[in-house]
Amino acid sequence: MPTTETLPEGILPQTEGEPASAGPEIPTRPAIHLDHCVIHVTDWARATAFYRDVMGAEVIERGAGFAYRFGGVQLNCHGPGVVAEPLAEKPVLPGNSDLCFRWPGTLEEAMAHLHRHGVVVERGPVERSGAAGPGISVYFRDPDGSLMEFITYPPA
Repeated sequence: MPTTETLPEGILPQTEGEPASAGPEIPTRPAIHLDHCVIHVTDWARATAFYRDVMGAEVIERGAGFAYRFGGVQLNCHGPGVVAEPLAEKPVLPGNSDLCFRWPGTLEEAMAHLHRHGVVVERGPVERSGAAGPGISVYFRDPDGSLMEFITYPPA
């Protein structure tokens, strides 16, 4: 049985053929989480070094290519030697992705980490809104030119 989350107040789930309940039931819906997304890369060695060393990913071998795992979310890659099916109607070309990663420390630590790896901060620090609310971000690029972002949130 999938986990569930509470619906916003005033939104009631309704099963087909059943009237909406006016009783004290707490409405729920399946808690859906991102499992993976896909980007395109042009060079497996460069991409693997970047996503492993700079981004901290676990490297997963997949046939002719690799995927990069971040906790419970995976970044699948299409690239040289990989034949993938099905494909998006308009597949993203290398360098056309835009991904944000939550940095676990301070923004200063994130910037120092990028500097140590020779990665240029292209923009930031700037205020942004992410999955956990307001935060501060810096932007940089992966080896193919895709836009990457580290976001930090204020301590709870």
